[in-house]
Amino acid sequence: MTSKRKYFGTDGIRGAYDSPTMCPDFARAVGVALARYMAETCGEARHCVLIGRDTRGSGPALVQALAEGLAAAGADAIDAGVAPTPAIALAIPAASASMGIAVTASHNLGSDNGIKLFSAKALKLTDEVELAIETYIDAALVAPPPYPAAKLTPMDAATFYRRRMAKVLPLHALKGWKVAVDCANGAATFTTPAVLRGYGAEVLAAGDEPDGANINQGVGSEHPKVLRALVHKSGARIGIANDGDADRVLLCDENADILDGDELLAMIGLHLLAKGTLAKNTLVATVMSNLGLDEALEAAGGRVERVDVGDRHILESMLANGFNFGGEASGHLIFKDISTTGDGLLAALQVLNIMFETGRPLSELRHALTLWPQRKKNLKVREKLPLASLSGWAEGIAEIEKTLCKGRLLVRYSGTEPKIRLLAEAKDPAKADAAMAALEALVRQHLQVL
Repeated sequence: MTSKRKYFGTDGIRGAYDSPTMCPDFARAVGVALARYMAETCGEARHCVLIGRDTRGSGPALVQALAEGLAAAGADAIDAGVAPTPAIALAIPAASASMGIAVTASHNLGSDNGIKLFSAKALKLTDEVELAIETYIDAALVAPPPYPAAKLTPMDAATFYRRRMAKVLPLHALKGWKVAVDCANGAATFTTPAVLRGYGAEVLAAGDEPDGANINQGVGSEHPKVLRALVHKSGARIGIANDGDADRVLLCDENADILDGDELLAMIGLHLLAKGTLAKNTLVATVMSNLGLDEALEAAGGRVERVDVGDRHILESMLANGFNFGGEASGHLIFKDISTTGDGLLAALQVLNIMFETGRPLSELRHALTLWPQRKKNLKVREKLPLASLSGWAEGIAEIEKTLCKGRLLVRYSGTEPKIRLLAEAKDPAKADAAMAALEALVRQHLQVL
């Protein structure tokens, strides 16, 4: 089992800006660590790292600090500018960079920021690599080298990305369509509306006035009321909301009803399966996805491969097994034939293509599966004690599972917050309710819940 990481969470390093582990000094240490890691593992040739960011006001300072750290240890930096995380990932091979960095805290508010790392092949780093980099970070914090002024070579990753996304749909496929878009006051502001307009759509936008502080503030995929109101008011055929770095998507049909993330996975997976383009007839999903997804794929002759939470685990399964589509119910969808990371705009374009090809509205297409009743709860805990070591924990879980028949329980700690996440699922909603109540009681018995 991989040792516990000190700085990295489920998806990179994240925290409140100006905290000890998310400030310019820490970013410089990360830059040094990356340069030293690359020198040791990839040879002493001078390496280059592509760095992009979302619209947070703290982004420029962190980008500059990362570049200074890289320079101090003999590496160069490319400034990709403000761009979605998937745009940064796509640009890494194009720039011949040894690594890539997205400076973003994703769906968090503007007071936070983060550092997401990618390899030269635009892949998320493994736990083992992150642990190795943490050792270098600690060394740079204890004995920081002299930091020279760093010059960043500019690259317009947003424009590069827009051009790639302009090739996904047929030309003028959306002519005469009204499309509502909520950009979360984030990086999607500079990509999603422009790409959709390029296909001929009339775009009605919200959350498209970033000021450095208002990213995800009452807008975006975490606040669907804005998108629903925009669709209802405009009569749009579809509503599309991104989060701050645009690596996830939330969709709304023409009736202003929000799609569940598993409805989205099923719709796309079944369409690819019917066309014969779902590799090995397999959709990759995390343990958080609804069991109704498995039922829907199996009924059509396909299957679902389950992995741990996190889009990097989805991609790891794809690479290891030759699969080409999967995602999380939270809206991170990966289309490996085009990209290596969750991509909110690409996912939306794939749905628009299904609508275009079938001529069916989203309100019909979404009914691709019957969701099993799920109950979810997040509890804040004082300490993340190892669950397997708690006396009576396994027995308690086993007793609850007996009441679920074909249902399931899922208990896991958040990778970024002091929380434990609970899920109970069963075909009978009453059993799901009872299981969640028993599960919460078991947690409170063994952990200090705040």
